[in-house]
Amino acid sequence: MTRTLSSSSQKVQSILDTYQLSFEVVELPSSTRTAREAAESIGCDVGSIAKSLVFIGKQSRQAVLVIASGKNRVDEDLLAEVVGEGVAIADAKQVREVTGFAIGGVPPVGFPESVPVYIDADLMDCEVIWAAAGTPFSVFRLEPESLLLLTDGTVIGIT
Repeated sequence: MTRTLSSSSQKVQSILDTYQLSFEVVELPSSTRTAREAAESIGCDVGSIAKSLVFIGKQSRQAVLVIASGKNRVDEDLLAEVVGEGVAIADAKQVREVTGFAIGGVPPVGFPESVPVYIDADLMDCEVIWAAAGTPFSVFRLEPESLLLLTDGTVIGIT
């Protein structure tokens, strides 16, 4: 049986397929726009949601991606220490420019250009995590070690 995915979800699935691991994008009937909505739609703990957040360096204007546990809020002062300058959360236009995706569906992979990636250490304690897959209704399941492989990210404490 052939699955039909939206174009954004198919883009993510195609990227995931290049890793030759068994990631499968799933489109759900209910919203996954926020971590809480995603957890409710999937039926998992909100801490198992890997939310992709884009921050912009205040001086350099360099984008960085933080993949945070859905239960956590990023401490911008801690992040600033790691990246070496003050940061601010990106607005919707900046997120689209950096990632190619709209807020609420930003996956941890597939951006037009490489950006530094920081992964919330709390995600490493999860057996399974769920990440957005291009739309506010699509996700994919993976293990924390696979997230490291996919993103070449650096694990940090964000809270």
